[in-house]
Amino acid sequence: MRFDEYITVDWSSASSPQIGPNSIWICTSKCHSEELQKSRLHNIPTRSAATEWLRGHLYTSVQAGNRILVGFDFPFGYPAGTASALGMQGPQWKNMWRLLFNSLSDNHKNENNRFDLAEKLNRQITGEAFPFWGNVRDEKRKYLLRRGRRPHKQDDVAERRLVEKLVPSAQPVWKLAGVGSVGSQALTGIPAVWSLRFDPRLAKKTRIWPFETGLRIEPSAQIIMAEIYPSIFPLRLIRGKPKDAAQVTAAARALAIADRNNQIDSLFVGRSDLKKRDIKIIENEEAWILGVSDYFKK
Repeated sequence: MRFDEYITVDWSSASSPQIGPNSIWICTSKCHSEELQKSRLHNIPTRSAATEWLRGHLYTSVQAGNRILVGFDFPFGYPAGTASALGMQGPQWKNMWRLLFNSLSDNHKNENNRFDLAEKLNRQITGEAFPFWGNVRDEKRKYLLRRGRRPHKQDDVAERRLVEKLVPSAQPVWKLAGVGSVGSQALTGIPAVWSLRFDPRLAKKTRIWPFETGLRIEPSAQIIMAEIYPSIFPLRLIRGKPKDAAQVTAAARALAIADRNNQIDSLFVGRSDLKKRDIKIIENEEAWILGVSDYFKK
Protein backbone atom coordinates (compact mmCIF):
# COMPACT_ATOMS: atom_id res chain seq x y z
CA MET A 1 0.00 0.00 0.00
CA ARG A 2 1.12 3.55 -0.75
CA PHE A 3 -0.07 5.11 2.53
CA ASP A 4 -0.53 4.12 6.14
CA GLU A 5 -2.90 6.93 7.10
CA TYR A 6 -5.51 9.06 5.37
CA ILE A 7 -6.56 12.44 6.77
CA THR A 8 -9.40 14.44 5.25
CA VAL A 9 -10.25 17.99 6.28
CA ASP A 10 -13.48 19.93 5.82
CA TRP A 11 -12.34 23.54 6.28
CA SER A 12 -14.38 26.52 7.49
CA SER A 13 -14.01 30.27 6.97
CA ALA A 14 -16.21 31.14 9.97
CA SER A 15 -15.36 34.45 11.64
CA SER A 16 -15.90 33.12 15.16
CA PRO A 17 -15.28 29.76 16.89
CA GLN A 18 -17.76 27.15 15.66
CA ILE A 19 -18.52 23.47 16.17
CA GLY A 20 -21.17 21.31 14.55
CA PRO A 21 -22.44 22.11 11.04
CA ASN A 22 -20.30 24.41 8.90
CA SER A 23 -17.26 24.08 11.13
CA ILE A 24 -13.95 22.26 10.75
CA TRP A 25 -14.16 18.48 10.67
CA ILE A 26 -11.11 16.24 10.40
CA CYS A 27 -11.28 12.50 9.77
CA THR A 28 -8.31 10.20 10.35
CA SER A 29 -8.26 6.66 9.03
CA LYS A 30 -5.49 4.05 9.10
CA CYS A 31 -4.74 0.76 7.42
CA HIS A 32 -2.72 -2.02 9.02
CA SER A 33 -2.06 -5.28 7.20
CA GLU A 34 -4.58 -4.10 4.58
CA GLU A 35 -7.30 -3.92 7.23
CA LEU A 36 -9.20 -0.65 7.55
CA GLN A 37 -9.43 0.68 11.07
CA LYS A 38 -12.43 2.60 12.32
CA SER A 39 -12.22 6.25 11.32
CA ARG A 40 -11.92 8.94 13.99
CA LEU A 41 -13.64 12.32 13.75
CA HIS A 42 -12.38 15.56 15.24
CA ASN A 43 -14.50 18.72 15.34
CA ILE A 44 -12.26 21.71 16.03
CA PRO A 45 -13.69 25.22 16.61
CA THR A 46 -11.00 27.43 15.09
CA ARG A 47 -8.60 27.34 12.16
CA SER A 48 -5.58 28.05 14.33
CA ALA A 49 -6.44 25.15 16.66
CA ALA A 50 -7.08 22.84 13.69
CA THR A 51 -3.77 23.78 12.11
CA GLU A 52 -1.90 23.11 15.33
CA TRP A 53 -3.74 19.81 15.82
CA LEU A 54 -2.72 18.75 12.31
CA ARG A 55 0.85 19.91 12.89
CA GLY A 56 1.22 17.83 16.05
CA HIS A 57 -0.56 14.80 14.60
CA LEU A 58 1.53 14.82 11.43
CA TYR A 59 4.77 15.14 13.33
CA THR A 60 3.87 12.21 15.59
CA SER A 61 2.76 10.10 12.64
CA VAL A 62 5.92 10.88 10.68
CA GLN A 63 8.06 10.00 13.69
CA ALA A 64 6.29 6.63 13.77
CA GLY A 65 7.37 6.04 10.18
CA ASN A 66 3.93 6.40 8.58
CA ARG A 67 3.21 7.68 5.10
CA ILE A 68 0.25 10.05 5.18
CA LEU A 69 -2.16 11.40 2.56
CA VAL A 70 -3.87 14.62 3.67
CA GLY A 71 -6.84 15.96 1.69
CA PHE A 72 -8.20 19.48 2.17
CA ASP A 73 -11.67 20.39 0.95
CA PHE A 74 -10.88 23.73 -0.73
CA PRO A 75 -9.17 24.83 -3.97
CA PHE A 76 -5.38 24.77 -4.00
CA GLY A 77 -5.13 27.02 -7.05
CA TYR A 78 -6.62 29.88 -9.04
CA PRO A 79 -7.49 29.98 -12.75
CA ALA A 80 -4.51 30.30 -15.09
CA GLY A 81 -3.28 33.86 -15.45
CA THR A 82 -4.12 35.00 -11.92
CA ALA A 83 -0.48 35.17 -10.82
CA SER A 84 0.50 37.03 -13.99
CA ALA A 85 -2.35 39.50 -13.46
CA LEU A 86 -0.82 40.20 -10.05
CA GLY A 87 2.56 40.85 -11.67
CA MET A 88 4.15 37.61 -10.45
CA GLN A 89 6.91 35.76 -12.24
CA GLY A 90 8.40 32.36 -11.56
CA PRO A 91 6.46 29.46 -9.99
CA GLN A 92 2.89 30.79 -10.05
CA TRP A 93 1.43 28.57 -7.34
CA LYS A 94 4.24 29.25 -4.88
CA ASN A 95 4.11 33.01 -5.41
CA MET A 96 0.34 32.99 -4.91
CA TRP A 97 0.53 30.86 -1.78
CA ARG A 98 3.30 33.02 -0.32
CA LEU A 99 1.26 36.15 -1.02
CA LEU A 100 -1.79 34.74 0.78
CA PHE A 101 0.32 33.49 3.69
CA ASN A 102 1.95 36.89 4.14
CA SER A 103 -1.28 38.88 3.65
CA LEU A 104 -3.89 36.95 5.64
CA SER A 105 -4.46 37.90 9.26
CA ASP A 106 -6.35 35.15 11.11
CA ASN A 107 -6.25 34.95 14.90
CA HIS A 108 -7.12 32.31 17.51
CA LYS A 109 -10.73 33.58 17.63
CA ASN A 110 -11.21 33.08 13.86
CA GLU A 111 -11.21 36.86 13.34
CA ASN A 112 -9.69 37.43 9.92
CA ASN A 113 -9.23 39.96 7.12
CA ARG A 114 -10.23 37.79 4.15
CA PHE A 115 -12.59 40.40 2.69
CA ASP A 116 -9.92 43.10 2.97
CA LEU A 117 -7.51 40.74 1.23
CA ALA A 118 -9.97 39.88 -1.54
CA GLU A 119 -10.69 43.56 -2.10
CA LYS A 120 -6.96 44.32 -2.32
CA LEU A 121 -6.47 41.50 -4.84
CA ASN A 122 -9.38 42.78 -6.95
CA ARG A 123 -7.80 46.22 -7.02
CA GLN A 124 -4.48 44.74 -8.13
CA ILE A 125 -5.91 42.33 -10.71
CA THR A 126 -8.48 44.54 -12.44
CA GLY A 127 -8.81 47.85 -10.61
CA GLU A 128 -12.51 47.10 -10.05
CA ALA A 129 -14.80 44.88 -7.95
CA PHE A 130 -13.80 41.78 -9.91
CA PRO A 131 -13.11 38.80 -10.01
CA PHE A 132 -13.66 38.12 -6.27
CA TRP A 133 -17.21 38.72 -5.07
CA GLY A 134 -19.43 37.90 -2.11
CA ASN A 135 -19.33 39.98 1.06
CA VAL A 136 -21.37 38.62 3.97
CA ARG A 137 -21.37 41.96 5.75
CA ASP A 138 -23.53 44.94 4.88
CA GLU A 139 -20.59 47.32 4.61
CA LYS A 140 -20.05 48.90 1.22
CA ARG A 141 -16.75 48.14 -0.47
CA LYS A 142 -15.68 49.81 -3.68
CA TYR A 143 -13.67 46.81 -4.85
CA LEU A 144 -15.76 43.96 -3.47
CA LEU A 145 -19.46 43.54 -4.19
CA ARG A 146 -21.82 41.46 -2.13
CA ARG A 147 -23.46 40.17 -5.30
CA GLY A 148 -24.08 41.15 -8.90
CA ARG A 149 -20.47 41.25 -10.08
CA ARG A 150 -20.10 41.52 -13.85
CA PRO A 151 -19.66 38.45 -16.09
CA HIS A 152 -16.20 37.26 -17.04
CA LYS A 153 -15.00 38.55 -20.41
CA GLN A 154 -12.68 36.88 -22.88
CA ASP A 155 -9.59 38.77 -21.70
CA ASP A 156 -10.30 38.25 -17.98
CA VAL A 157 -8.92 35.44 -15.86
CA ALA A 158 -11.39 32.59 -16.25
CA GLU A 159 -14.26 32.04 -13.85
CA ARG A 160 -13.43 28.36 -13.44
CA ARG A 161 -10.31 26.23 -13.36
CA LEU A 162 -9.92 23.37 -15.82
CA VAL A 163 -10.93 20.80 -13.21
CA GLU A 164 -14.11 22.70 -12.29
CA LYS A 165 -15.30 22.47 -15.89
CA LEU A 166 -15.35 18.70 -15.38
CA VAL A 167 -17.04 19.00 -11.97
CA PRO A 168 -19.81 21.57 -12.52
CA SER A 169 -21.07 21.30 -8.93
CA ALA A 170 -17.73 22.64 -7.64
CA GLN A 171 -17.99 26.38 -7.02
CA PRO A 172 -15.57 28.95 -8.50
CA VAL A 173 -12.78 30.09 -6.21
CA TRP A 174 -13.84 33.73 -6.70
CA LYS A 175 -17.10 33.20 -4.79
CA LEU A 176 -16.49 34.18 -1.16
CA ALA A 177 -19.97 33.77 0.35
CA GLY A 178 -23.25 31.99 -0.23
CA VAL A 179 -24.32 28.40 -0.75
CA GLY A 180 -21.43 26.16 -1.71
CA SER A 181 -18.89 28.97 -1.72
CA VAL A 182 -15.22 27.96 -1.42
CA GLY A 183 -13.39 31.23 -2.04
CA SER A 184 -13.14 32.18 1.62
CA GLN A 185 -12.01 28.66 2.51
CA ALA A 186 -9.18 28.97 -0.01
CA LEU A 187 -8.11 32.40 1.25
CA THR A 188 -7.96 31.13 4.84
CA GLY A 189 -6.95 27.53 4.11
CA ILE A 190 -4.00 27.94 1.76
CA PRO A 191 -1.99 29.91 4.37
CA ALA A 192 -2.62 27.10 6.88
CA VAL A 193 -1.39 24.45 4.46
CA TRP A 194 1.64 26.63 3.65
CA SER A 195 2.52 26.80 7.35
CA LEU A 196 2.37 23.00 7.58
CA ARG A 197 4.25 22.40 4.36
CA PHE A 198 7.16 24.59 5.41
CA ASP A 199 7.22 23.74 9.09
CA PRO A 200 10.89 22.93 9.82
CA ARG A 201 9.94 19.56 11.33
CA LEU A 202 7.86 18.53 8.30
CA ALA A 203 9.27 20.43 5.32
CA LYS A 204 11.73 17.82 4.06
CA LYS A 205 9.11 15.08 4.24
CA THR A 206 6.13 16.93 2.72
CA ARG A 207 5.05 17.67 -0.84
CA ILE A 208 2.02 19.46 -2.32
CA TRP A 209 0.23 17.56 -5.08
CA PRO A 210 0.37 18.26 -7.98
CA PHE A 211 2.57 21.37 -7.72
CA GLU A 212 5.62 19.60 -6.29
CA THR A 213 4.95 16.07 -7.47
CA GLY A 214 3.38 16.38 -10.88
CA LEU A 215 0.21 14.40 -11.50
CA ARG A 216 1.49 11.34 -9.67
CA ILE A 217 2.40 10.03 -6.24
CA GLU A 218 5.88 11.16 -5.21
CA PRO A 219 7.55 8.06 -3.68
CA SER A 220 10.06 10.07 -1.66
CA ALA A 221 7.39 12.12 0.14
CA GLN A 222 6.25 10.86 3.53
CA ILE A 223 3.37 13.35 3.55
CA ILE A 224 1.39 14.32 0.45
CA MET A 225 -1.12 17.14 0.76
CA ALA A 226 -3.82 17.40 -1.89
CA GLU A 227 -7.07 19.13 -2.75
CA ILE A 228 -10.19 16.99 -2.39
CA TYR A 229 -13.87 17.41 -3.20
CA PRO A 230 -15.74 14.88 -1.02
CA SER A 231 -18.92 15.09 -3.12
CA ILE A 232 -17.33 12.84 -5.74
CA PHE A 233 -17.20 9.95 -3.24
CA PRO A 234 -20.17 7.80 -2.16
CA LEU A 235 -21.78 9.32 0.93
CA ARG A 236 -23.21 7.52 3.95
CA LEU A 237 -24.76 9.82 6.54
CA ILE A 238 -23.75 9.39 10.18
CA ARG A 239 -26.50 9.51 12.78
CA GLY A 240 -26.17 12.51 15.05
CA LYS A 241 -23.46 14.13 12.89
CA PRO A 242 -23.74 16.86 10.23
CA LYS A 243 -23.19 16.17 6.56
CA ASP A 244 -19.69 17.69 6.77
CA ALA A 245 -18.62 14.90 9.14
CA ALA A 246 -20.07 12.23 6.88
CA GLN A 247 -18.34 13.69 3.84
CA VAL A 248 -14.83 13.68 5.28
CA THR A 249 -15.41 10.17 6.62
CA ALA A 250 -16.56 8.97 3.20
CA ALA A 251 -13.60 10.61 1.51
CA ALA A 252 -11.06 9.06 3.89
CA ARG A 253 -12.66 5.64 3.49
CA ALA A 254 -12.74 5.92 -0.33
CA LEU A 255 -9.05 6.82 -0.45
CA ALA A 256 -8.13 3.97 1.88
CA ILE A 257 -10.15 1.44 -0.13
CA ALA A 258 -8.59 2.63 -3.40
CA ASP A 259 -5.16 2.16 -1.85
CA ARG A 260 -6.03 -1.29 -0.48
CA ASN A 261 -7.26 -2.28 -3.95
CA ASN A 262 -4.01 -1.02 -5.57
CA GLN A 263 -5.92 1.72 -7.40
CA ILE A 264 -4.74 4.78 -5.48
CA ASP A 265 -2.25 5.79 -8.19
CA SER A 266 -5.07 6.26 -10.67
CA LEU A 267 -6.60 8.97 -8.47
CA PHE A 268 -3.46 11.11 -8.81
CA VAL A 269 -2.95 11.10 -12.57
CA GLY A 270 -5.79 13.36 -13.67
CA ARG A 271 -7.62 12.45 -16.85
CA SER A 272 -6.14 10.60 -19.81
CA ASP A 273 -7.63 13.21 -22.17
CA LEU A 274 -5.66 16.10 -20.65
CA LYS A 275 -3.45 17.91 -23.17
CA LYS A 276 0.19 18.75 -22.44
CA ARG A 277 -0.60 22.45 -22.10
CA ASP A 278 -3.39 21.61 -19.64
CA ILE A 279 -1.03 19.52 -17.53
CA LYS A 280 1.45 22.39 -17.44
CA ILE A 281 -1.27 24.77 -16.22
CA ILE A 282 -2.46 22.28 -13.61
CA GLU A 283 1.01 21.57 -12.24
CA ASN A 284 2.10 25.21 -12.18
CA GLU A 285 -0.93 27.21 -11.11
CA GLU A 286 -4.42 25.72 -11.10
CA ALA A 287 -3.99 22.42 -9.18
CA TRP A 288 -6.46 19.52 -9.54
CA ILE A 289 -9.02 17.68 -7.44
CA LEU A 290 -7.76 14.30 -6.23
CA GLY A 291 -9.89 11.57 -7.77
CA VAL A 292 -11.14 13.50 -10.81
CA SER A 293 -9.64 10.90 -13.11
CA ASP A 294 -10.56 8.02 -15.37
CA TYR A 295 -11.08 6.00 -12.18
CA PHE A 296 -14.16 8.07 -11.30
CA LYS A 297 -15.10 9.12 -14.85
CA LYS A 298 -18.85 9.07 -15.28
